[in-house]
Amino acid sequence: MNPMPHKAAVVAVTCLVISGSAFAQARPFTKLAPADAPAKKSPNSFKTGKYRSLFREIGKADMDIAAKLNEAWNKLFLGNPSSERVYFEVGPDMAYIKDIGNNDVRSEGMSYGMMLAVQYGRKAEFDRLWKWSKTNMQHASGPWKGYFAWQCNDAGKKLANAPASDGEEYFATALFFAAGRWGSGSGIYNYRSEADAILHHMLHKVEDNGGKSDTVTNMFNRKEKQVVFVPNGTAATFTDPSYHLPAFYELWSRWAKKDRAFWKEAAITSRKYFRKAAHPVTGLTPDYSSFDGKPMKAPWDPNNRSDNFLFDAVRVGGNIAMDHAWFAADPWQVQQSNRMLEFFDSQKPTYVGSYSLDGKPLVEYTPTGLRAMNAASALASTSPVSKRFVKDLWDAQVPNGQWRYYDGMLYMFGLLHASGQYRIWAPKAGR
Repeated sequence: MNPMPHKAAVVAVTCLVISGSAFAQARPFTKLAPADAPAKKSPNSFKTGKYRSLFREIGKADMDIAAKLNEAWNKLFLGNPSSERVYFEVGPDMAYIKDIGNNDVRSEGMSYGMMLAVQYGRKAEFDRLWKWSKTNMQHASGPWKGYFAWQCNDAGKKLANAPASDGEEYFATALFFAAGRWGSGSGIYNYRSEADAILHHMLHKVEDNGGKSDTVTNMFNRKEKQVVFVPNGTAATFTDPSYHLPAFYELWSRWAKKDRAFWKEAAITSRKYFRKAAHPVTGLTPDYSSFDGKPMKAPWDPNNRSDNFLFDAVRVGGNIAMDHAWFAADPWQVQQSNRMLEFFDSQKPTYVGSYSLDGKPLVEYTPTGLRAMNAASALASTSPVSKRFVKDLWDAQVPNGQWRYYDGMLYMFGLLHASGQYRIWAPKAGR
């Protein structure tokens, strides 16, 4: 959930990486996993186990790609605490990802941090983030039981009870991937069991509460088969396009302990939904929409511009491209990615971070997060302009300064996608 704008911080970064009082540099990627799928077509990674490297396709060497991935980790997870890092350790076994600009900790960021940790192969950091989330964010009782509060302070106090649906989606998938990469342990580190419990709460909250309780709803509308913005009151009556993650739902339909048929239908529904939500000329999607894809303003704020392409919506292109790269289920995703990237390419002197859906600029800056997601979108694009966006991400600096949290997380996701290192880690057979 991103109720506050995320601004791009265009600030020079240093090469110095500081961890506590000692100088330290980690090398999570000492060697890249193979990424040699053919260009300009989906590798269908779930079926083939192959991945494209967009950076290799523009001529970058594996050694340099690994160095860029490691630089991002070293700065955003280990860097100068006042200007670079967003990851902070607490005591012997916990840590949090902080939204520096808004001075809080969000379920979005914690789940993103866990996904990054599993993709980078950093189990210690993954476990720290998971324990902080479990301890401080997840409700242990009451109508919200099992849901994660979307916002806390860095001392772990809940600042809001309601969850943000994207947090749960990433928590569950990151836990499944952890079970695949490292195997499940016991207690809260039984990753697969914890993922299944999250999926249960997302789909059965009303049932578990004996009906609606304190306006709390399921996180997925059972009739529409779509994720809701927030499972609470009127916020559960519409959706957020950037929360639609058909690639994740496809995995849940294969790995979840139950409700597999529903998750399969949710993946199919999200693909159809994107066709309705994307503007037919620009390819842009709104921050919020009705379940039929029509853009809408947030009902609690008549001056909100959430019917435009804003801060949440920058992620949609990456979500679509990930689904195309992993499952190749919908040829329209190629047309959509071409349409959107060609729109951004047409903007002079360059594209910016927010637009009306028909293409009128609303701001004057270009956030790194959008640059990263546009590079990821190249995974589903056959347009000649797509290479421009891959090169643009390669040339981007690691986000720093006040607004480094959101841009930084998306930057790291973009690097992983563009390098072929954003992998499906299937849990081992059996439970």
